[in-house]
Amino acid sequence: MDKNLPSLLNMAMNNLFYISRNYKFSRNAASKPKMDCEQVLAKSGFKNLGFQQSNHPSSAIGAIISFFGITKGLLRLPFSSTLCMQYPLSKFFNYKVQIAKLKGCKIILIVHDVKTLMGKNKDVEKEMKRFNKADVLVLHNNIMIKWFAENGYKGKMVPLYLFDYLLVPGQKLSNLPERSDREVVFAGGLGMEKSAFLYQLDTLPNSNYSLKLFGNGFQKDKVPENSVLDYRGVFAPDEVLNHLKGNYGLVWNGNEVKECDGAFGKYIQYNNPHKTSLYLLAGLPIIVWDKAAVARLVEKEELGITISSMEELSDKLDKIDNSTYANMVANVDKMRNKIANGHFLQMAIQKSLESLN
Repeated sequence: MDKNLPSLLNMAMNNLFYISRNYKFSRNAASKPKMDCEQVLAKSGFKNLGFQQSNHPSSAIGAIISFFGITKGLLRLPFSSTLCMQYPLSKFFNYKVQIAKLKGCKIILIVHDVKTLMGKNKDVEKEMKRFNKADVLVLHNNIMIKWFAENGYKGKMVPLYLFDYLLVPGQKLSNLPERSDREVVFAGGLGMEKSAFLYQLDTLPNSNYSLKLFGNGFQKDKVPENSVLDYRGVFAPDEVLNHLKGNYGLVWNGNEVKECDGAFGKYIQYNNPHKTSLYLLAGLPIIVWDKAAVARLVEKEELGITISSMEELSDKLDKIDNSTYANMVANVDKMRNKIANGHFLQMAIQKSLESLN
């Protein structure tokens, strides 16, 4: 547990709970944030009332495991205790909330994604009704907090700032990059729906950098010879860290090189992409769209650079000398040690408990 956690948390430790579930194994990072959150909750004094965390690859069997594990946990949940949940939890959200409220429990809800902001749900009032069942929300950042306040959330809200990204047992942090070069890393979905901008980069003048790609959906047929794109494959979330070698990590979404557009472009103005934490953990300074919510943190903590368009990336890289780059890497190193140790969720949970008391 973080040495700065107050005695308040220790006093309440016997009253703090979560209920684990099955997280389907995949070679993308979809389940990694929620699995890490459970580990941090356990470090922070929360007890799991359900089955142990599992990764069965079958959706049907996984749903059965989750249902019985959650049911076991709800039966064991003490009256008037505090239950920490994660959102989205589409199949079981109402089930867990209703039983917890019948038992007079307080609910802390860690919000990973907001379907309305992602463009997957047009009815903001309906989703906000779900959020209003929680007593405290842990949200990505202050920009998202403002949106929730403007759209009808009545409870208390705490910013996370960055998602943690835990190492597996025996895994060590990689060596830090030593000098500013032109190897940029991009990890995530590489298909046309989310990352169509990638396949326009070769049309830009002066694209004198290489972009190493990691993830599913690479469109090889859309890439010319001598491309700036360099596809390196797809790896499981706990393996990819060992392959992210370069000088910067790129946070960008959408169809356009001039801005992050569409539903994913809108969303990045509110959320903290999990890949940001992955890049920082790998020791890579960040390159991010200047209108993204996480751009403010990157600028404030000097963790990288912001750009208004991919068209200006080459010029921006030209202006970074080795001294400036070394300063960014040093700041990244401080931040990645916090990310690897679950610092940000521990602090958010501390604030959540304080707000309940």
